[in-house]
Amino acid sequence: MNNYEYISIGAYLLLMIAIGVYSYRKSTNNSEEFLIGGRKMGAAVTALSAGAADMSGWLLMGVPGAMYFTGLSSAWIAIGLTTGAFLNYIFIAPRLRVYTEVAQNSITLPVFFENRFKDKSQLLRIISAIFILVFFTLYTSAGMVSGGKLFESAFGLDYTTGLIATSFVVVLYTFLGGFLAVSLTDFVQGTIMVLALVIVPIVVMYEIGGVGETFSLIESKGPTYLDLFTGTTTISILSLLAWGLGYCGQPHILVRFMAIGDAKDLKKARTIGMTWMIFTVAGALLVGLVGIAYMMKFDPTTMAKFDGSKTEAETIFIYFSRVLFHPLIAGFLLTAILAAVMSTISSQLLVTSSSLTEDIYKAFVNKKATPGQLLKASRLSVLIVAVIAVLLSLDPKDSILNLVGNAWAGFGSAFGPLIVLSLLWKKTTWQGALVGMLVGGTTVLFWVYLDHPFKDWYEIIPGFISSLLSIIVVSLFTYKPNAVIEKEFDEVDEIIKGF
Repeated sequence: MNNYEYISIGAYLLLMIAIGVYSYRKSTNNSEEFLIGGRKMGAAVTALSAGAADMSGWLLMGVPGAMYFTGLSSAWIAIGLTTGAFLNYIFIAPRLRVYTEVAQNSITLPVFFENRFKDKSQLLRIISAIFILVFFTLYTSAGMVSGGKLFESAFGLDYTTGLIATSFVVVLYTFLGGFLAVSLTDFVQGTIMVLALVIVPIVVMYEIGGVGETFSLIESKGPTYLDLFTGTTTISILSLLAWGLGYCGQPHILVRFMAIGDAKDLKKARTIGMTWMIFTVAGALLVGLVGIAYMMKFDPTTMAKFDGSKTEAETIFIYFSRVLFHPLIAGFLLTAILAAVMSTISSQLLVTSSSLTEDIYKAFVNKKATPGQLLKASRLSVLIVAVIAVLLSLDPKDSILNLVGNAWAGFGSAFGPLIVLSLLWKKTTWQGALVGMLVGGTTVLFWVYLDHPFKDWYEIIPGFISSLLSIIVVSLFTYKPNAVIEKEFDEVDEIIKGF
């Protein structure tokens, strides 16, 4: 990495810290502000924050690499995710924002579950908090590993140095500014990501000689690269599309909807968020696709290396950043990968910390905690989770990383059907919610780790379906009219009708 790239990376990291300091001075008077921004977020910040929290380093490395390696058939996962995100904005976001406030101003999902179902046993709160603590600590660790490896592969620094640099900056701005800092940094990071993913494929096609020349070269390598169905099966397509189901169960995305200042602004957030997502996902796909043409025309040696290894092909964005741009601009483009990694880490770190504070400390350790005590507990929780995640990241084990790789399906199956039914079906009971959450989460684990002949199916499909059916069946057997629940549900309906 040359001096210009160091300047770009250094400026980016200093900007993230500056946002943390600004947020510390602006909005951290109590735990509600620290953990959910006091429900004051605007539409643009909500939209880009939700998008950046969702899209990690896989967007700038994994997607272009897969597209280069297999062609257009890799686009199915992008179609599934985009569809899932859109439906999440339509059916989940407005009702979740309204209902979490109606249900005693719930600021975490476990608290919402307890308040929504009037669960006196606190089992819903405990079990959902455990899911979040375990899976998101591992998820956060995986993000830190990605940051360390990014510094190692892209910037030529030692893995441990990269891990510490990434973790230090993310933890610092999250510790200082809480949700506001995470949301504002996500906004900046999301802007960097979309600019990078729009600029790179346009410049590549210009260098090749235009759109027509680019696609002619791709087709000359093999028409299968432009075929959406090459190498696919019905099962593989359904499995890739099923990634979209996971959106309605991801706490780090859902909390963005809970934090927007006015629920009516979610329509504007949807427009901004979906536009951002279409541009970034399409840009990532194009980076890989136009890379095929560029390598054929200008760099057969690198083409042979990329053709021989999918891991090598995943560095194509880094390759273009350095080959086609001035080092200062290349540094900016490389910060897009770091931004994708850091935005996800900070979001997961804050959700895990909020669960530790609100769902464990406040509920079981200090029920009469003052706002100041809860704020201190929130900051301490950030440090505790971060230290554990860093320790796990120093010597990453395959078993941990494999578990984290299935966390999307785990959250989507454990929380997804529960979120949908709790918002849309009045007769959902706390018993059905509890059973469905446990069935969905354990189904994913069994599907992944037990031997069976159906491994081709993505585990979120059996997990989501089994959870959904469990909630419905158990709720039908245990439903008893509850005047308070019905009043709150009807109140949410009336508010939503006014949008």
